[in-house]
Amino acid sequence: MFERPRGGERAVLVHLSLDKPESSQDFTEFQELAASAGAECVALITGRRRTPDPRLFVGGGKAEEIRDAARSGGAELVIFDHALSPSQERNLETLLQCRVLDRTGLILDIFAQRARSFEGKLQVELAQLRHLSTRLVRGWTHLERQRGGIGLRGPGETQLETDRRLLADRIRQIRLRLDRVDRQREQGRRARRKADLPTVSLVGYTNAGKSTLFNALTQAGVYVADQLFATLDPTLRRLDLPGAEPIVLADTVGFVSRLPHELVAAFRSTLRETCEASLLLHVIDAGHPDRDDIIAQVDAVLTEIGAAEVPCLRIFNKIDLTGESPRLERDAEGQPRAVWLSAASGTGTDLLIAALAERLRGETMHGWLCLPPAAARLRARLFSLDAVVDERIGPAGEWLIEVRTSRSNMDLLRRRDGLQAEWVRSGLAIPAV
Repeated sequence: MFERPRGGERAVLVHLSLDKPESSQDFTEFQELAASAGAECVALITGRRRTPDPRLFVGGGKAEEIRDAARSGGAELVIFDHALSPSQERNLETLLQCRVLDRTGLILDIFAQRARSFEGKLQVELAQLRHLSTRLVRGWTHLERQRGGIGLRGPGETQLETDRRLLADRIRQIRLRLDRVDRQREQGRRARRKADLPTVSLVGYTNAGKSTLFNALTQAGVYVADQLFATLDPTLRRLDLPGAEPIVLADTVGFVSRLPHELVAAFRSTLRETCEASLLLHVIDAGHPDRDDIIAQVDAVLTEIGAAEVPCLRIFNKIDLTGESPRLERDAEGQPRAVWLSAASGTGTDLLIAALAERLRGETMHGWLCLPPAAARLRARLFSLDAVVDERIGPAGEWLIEVRTSRSNMDLLRRRDGLQAEWVRSGLAIPAV
């Protein structure tokens, strides 16, 4: 085993097309991710394989090409735009004699650099530890089994076993802390539901201009930069709308293709702001050459985190770079479905505010529900949402409940808690499936 360096900025980037045509978006995103992590690209190695090699991921000849490029460029790091198994990383490091990082490790490194809040740092550390737990063996292959102390018989705990135990203890501590933070966030969400404040969440591909748009609407002063994952920590601000109730606007983390599952799991509490929003603003770079592919990738991530059914308004941003004019597009029913604007210059933001007011006007719903005795879970959910105004018991033991809540909460009750249209007595409309 060679002595693995702790860092390194000069890197060789490796991208393989696995039985699919080349995509300029794949190359561009990979290079931007490496640059965002602070790596200086000295060489870009590309190729195509039908299936990954189980030992090195790449073939033997391609591995020698990577080794030669790393030596000639003085690279201390080789970054793969793919998820590598622990054994593949070990074999590649032994052959290349330099540190190897896969796509998941690269994104985790960027998140570790950008996290600022206490919650964000905990979430990133949790994702890193989960990723590291499968890769501990490569760091301790040079150590023998430790012996027990004086008066003890037989071998003691190996260094690898010790590290795994310490790692599991640390993961358990982080989860407990994140549970406490999540409970605090839930209190904030309950307060907003009680005040009937709809939440509108900004989502989209990273570097699409979400934080710039957030600042343009709320003057929040969120950090903005032309790089991937410039901001990680969610920010919430109140926004007043003309002719409608105020809303809470939430700026969330951006998405990328093939988002690591460790990050999705670690940021579950943060992504709940997206899943429980009344409306999503899907911010899109209008001038991106692979715009349609990026939209499909964001939709896939929204499906993965459970937000596919939340109503969505598409925002085509950066029209100042494309020559497009600001405009508001409507669907077949006359509802706003897309807004073309420039968050940097402010052109078209008035159209967005008008569209938000139109989509969210009349969100509060009031009426009666008749719940059967078997719907006790739904009744408890109504109380947790602070939606119950009055409650009575019917002659057959059913609950007659007066409800006042937002339309998004009614949709949530229908999707997640099984609220049936036949249980509505008056004044409420259950959204269609």
